[in-house]
Amino acid sequence: MTESVNLKPSPTAVQTPAPAPEPLSADLSDKHTTSQALKGRKGLGRILNAAGYSLDGLLAAFKGEAAFRQLILLNLVMIPLAFLLDVSRAERAMMIAVLLLALIVELLNSAIEAAIDRISFALHPLSKQAKDMGSAAQLVALTLIFAVWAVILL
Repeated sequence: MTESVNLKPSPTAVQTPAPAPEPLSADLSDKHTTSQALKGRKGLGRILNAAGYSLDGLLAAFKGEAAFRQLILLNLVMIPLAFLLDVSRAERAMMIAVLLLALIVELLNSAIEAAIDRISFALHPLSKQAKDMGSAAQLVALTLIFAVWAVILL
């Protein structure tokens, strides 16, 4: 007589814990660059740390992303131009808001690309899809700039 073997784990079976996360690289392990530094902080200390991380992100985008630098240049030209044009305050605010929105979208797009590249440089359909969607978001933001400025000025 043959015994059947049950390959399904029992509900009380002990699960193997997930492997420990990969340690931070040496250049990211100091207290300033880890999110753990924010965990116990409250009030002004937390705000100051968060502001420092935000400035680090802006600097990283400026140094590493040509598209971000191009948008900064576009903003440096178009925002002063918005103040020179004979438009209402609400129209001027909208013209400036869409320019700043494009910067926000580029920061998010760059963050998506960095996260995907951190996972793997290997070609994968989902990686391509995520990067393409980020790029599409930026195209929509740039189209919005054109549309808002055209509606106001034409």
